[in-house]
This record gives sequence, structure tokens and C-alpha cells, in this order.
Amino acid sequence: MKKDYGNDRLSAVNAKFEAQKLAFAPMAFMAAKVLRDTGILKAVAAKPDEGLTAIEIANDLKLSRYSIEVLLDAGLSSQLVYMRDEHYILTKTGHFILNDKLTRINMDFVADVCYKGMFHLQEAIETNTPAGLKELGNWPTIYHGLPELSEQTKKSWFAFDHYYSDGVFESVLPIVLPRKQMRLLDVGGNTGKFAMQCAAYDNSARITIMDLPQQLNVAKENAKEAGYETQIDGHPTDILDHTKPFPTGFDAIWMSQFLDCFSFEDIVAILKRAAASMDENCRLYILETFWDRQKYEAATYSLNYTSLYFTALANGKSRMYHSEEMKEAIAKAGLKVIDEKDDLGVSHTLLTCSK
Repeated sequence: MKKDYGNDRLSAVNAKFEAQKLAFAPMAFMAAKVLRDTGILKAVAAKPDEGLTAIEIANDLKLSRYSIEVLLDAGLSSQLVYMRDEHYILTKTGHFILNDKLTRINMDFVADVCYKGMFHLQEAIETNTPAGLKELGNWPTIYHGLPELSEQTKKSWFAFDHYYSDGVFESVLPIVLPRKQMRLLDVGGNTGKFAMQCAAYDNSARITIMDLPQQLNVAKENAKEAGYETQIDGHPTDILDHTKPFPTGFDAIWMSQFLDCFSFEDIVAILKRAAASMDENCRLYILETFWDRQKYEAATYSLNYTSLYFTALANGKSRMYHSEEMKEAIAKAGLKVIDEKDDLGVSHTLLTCSK
């Protein structure tokens, strides 16, 4: 498996600067978030050409001049703003912090879900347990606790989860449901968003969501409210109980951003159970964001740090995988990849598998 990546071409001076950025990274993050949430960046953005002085911003937002200046000094070093004749002007980076949906969702997810838990990263690394999860609640994994998260944490978690999947669903529906009256098993269906899109796309399709009982309750209620209760049903199970077989009789099995929630060994075991339930005509569709298949460096960067969320908070054992690792797991389960499609949605790859 070839996994070459990166280089060591920075000068010593620039490398040391990068090291300082990491040393102060938590402070830079919080400063950027407060600049956004207090309205300081918005105030600066309202004067894109001439900018605003600290006194003008302070008067506008009813904050002290000290508060404005200490935050904007940090913003200067993070290149969120620049200064000209004592006037602060928004940069392109500041624009994305303020206005970009993806950046806002990522920042809120890190702040509301990950931030406190990441202080337990070393313990999580040493024990392979989600040691930081105790900052949110007392559950074996975050998936068991999703319905019980605080409203703000839950909002940020689902916004993060759905943003990366929702944009790709429309493009994969013709692949997953190529003909009428198909039966689809949606493994790890969460709140039922994909199942409902399948039902809307084809009213002859029948979808079974396989997930934890507490998640199924939410999904089934959502399906009922949307008018799809006759098309969508549930199969309650703990996916990690490898003694429990997958239900049979399906034309397709769907796993969207699901397998990255498990260790490599568990992925193999899950896929073996999926394979055992499949006949020669059934297809297994795996939709994932592989860090090695990204067009942009920003996407790889985001995915590799998202892996640490899985380490410290989700379950202590999973990650965003290299595509070759996933293919290795597929082969170990007795399946073969018969088609691959990259660049779907935000950053997804769709693997189509058969027995």
C-alpha cells in the first residue's frame, strides 16, 4: 500500500513559525470564534474599503476598546484582518470565518462537541477508549448518547454530520436505486435522512434502517412526520454485536459515512456479516470521505483532524480511513470492489461492492 504524503521543504525559520502556530492554536481558535460571535468581524466587513478603528467598533458593539483591540490584535496575527492607518479591514480568511457555511459548521462542531474532550486525547490514545466523552456525558460511545446531548451540542453534531452527507445524496440515488420496487437496507441510518430521500425519489422503494434502538426511534418518528412510514421500517440492533446476522432479502445495502465509525477489525466483521446476507445480485454501497482521495489540501487537513474526534470522543478506535485500508477490509470480508466514483458531494468516494 503506497501512502507517501507531504515533504520537509520549509526553511528552519518558517518551520519554527509553524510550530508557534500550533503552540498557540487553541487560543487562536477561540479568538477567531469570539471575533465571529461578538459581531466584530461583521462590523469590520460592513466597511470593506476603508475599515473601522477600534474605537468605532467599540462604540458600535458596546464593548470596551480593550476587548476590541486584544481580539483584533490576535486577528491580525491569524490574518483575519489587516490594519491600515489604524483601521481594521477584513481579509479573505476573515471573510470565510464570517460567511462560509462549511467553516462555520466545522468551527461550531469543534467548539461545541470536541474542544473540552480533546484535553483527554493522550488518555484516549493510550487506552483506545473515548476518554474525552465524559465531558459530554456518561455513555460507552457518543452514538449511544446522541439523543441526550445538550441542544447546542446536538445541533452542532448533526449540522456537521449532515453537511458532509446531504449534498451527495441526490447524485447517488440513481446508482443505488436503478430500478423500481427495490429493497434497501440502510445500515447506520441515523435520523433517517437518506431513507426519506430514497422514499421521495422512488415511491415503490422499501427501506429498512438498521441502527441502535434509540436512533431508530428518532428516524421512525421523522419518517412518520414526513409521510413515509409505509415505506420505511426499522431493524433495531447493536452493529457491534457481531453475533447478530444482517437481515436478508435486500437488493442493496447502503453504508454512508458509517464504517469510519469503527475500528479496522470491526469493519471487517461488519462487512463479513453484510456479505453473508447478500446474494449474487445484491450490491453493497460504501460512501466515505477518504483522506487520500481529496482534490484539495484543506479537505485532507479537515479529515485528518476529524479522525481525532473519533479517537477522543466517538469511540476511541475509529478514524477517517485511507482508501486502500478500506479496500483491504472489503477484501478480507470476501467482497470485491466493482466500481469507484470520486469527487461526489463535498469530498466523497462511492465504492460499489459485490460478493
